[in-house]
Amino acid sequence: MLRRLLILGTIAGTSASIPIVYQSNPQLLETLLNSPMASKAVVEVKPDVDLASSPDKLATPPLGRKVVVAADERGHFVSTFRLNGRQVDAMIDTGATLVAVNSSTARRVGLSLNPSDFSHEVSTANGTIKAAVVMISRLQVGGITVNDVQAIVLDDKALRTNLIGMSFLNRLGKYEAQNGTLLLVQ
Repeated sequence: MLRRLLILGTIAGTSASIPIVYQSNPQLLETLLNSPMASKAVVEVKPDVDLASSPDKLATPPLGRKVVVAADERGHFVSTFRLNGRQVDAMIDTGATLVAVNSSTARRVGLSLNPSDFSHEVSTANGTIKAAVVMISRLQVGGITVNDVQAIVLDDKALRTNLIGMSFLNRLGKYEAQNGTLLLVQ
């Protein structure tokens, strides 16, 4: 009986010290994320993680409303987001002023547009094109949620990869790229 009590006390003490260890050495998490097993990982730091919906994502214990996105093999930060409740793959782009989605994605997340809505000219790497300015009611990644995010919609031919730009990132408490990971904090 004493043996079981001692083992239980050791487990409880170890569990209670985990947050203290993290606070005193936050680089420990980044070191673990940069391990070979986490090379394509997106770490959602929320209590109830559903790995069945994103089996290629790696999750860790809850740390608050933070998300760590690991860079892909090209060095890009790509993750699965939810736009108006619909799952969308997108690349985080600090060079993009606004969140940018293509027409197909806009339709899928419930944004109905008319040809007359494409009245704004925007400069892209491929030149100047017409775009529609929209408002995304809710944009989520992991446990982070931002409401009413301004975005633009571009033709599918002009934008193959959806971009999460500064209209989302500026609404976070912090974002920081370091050692092949991008930390998002709300």
